[in-house]
Amino acid sequence: MRVISRKKLKDFWERHADSEQALKSWFHEAKSTRWKLFTDIKARYRSADALPGNRVVFNIKGNTYRLIVCLHYNTGIIFIRFIGTDSDYDRIDATLI
Repeated sequence: MRVISRKKLKDFWERHADSEQALKSWFHEAKSTRWKLFTDIKARYRSADALPGNRVVFNIKGNTYRLIVCLHYNTGIIFIRFIGTDSDYDRIDATLI
């Protein structure tokens, strides 16, 4: 899949160094796979949650951080919509991101 954009992840791990390895691992795995349905994601990431609008929430580094992406399954593109701490996540409406 094509992830847009790695820069958002990099900017985040530069501010939160403990997230770097987990985000890099997620990025490389997402880039090298082809998810066709949410069930494909759920099979690999059991804690992932589906949101309306083809959005998915991933728990990063043991739920210390949250990553919200919007997937275009048909074109194989993942858009990074949000990356933040668990408390940052609590302050947003994830369905609108």
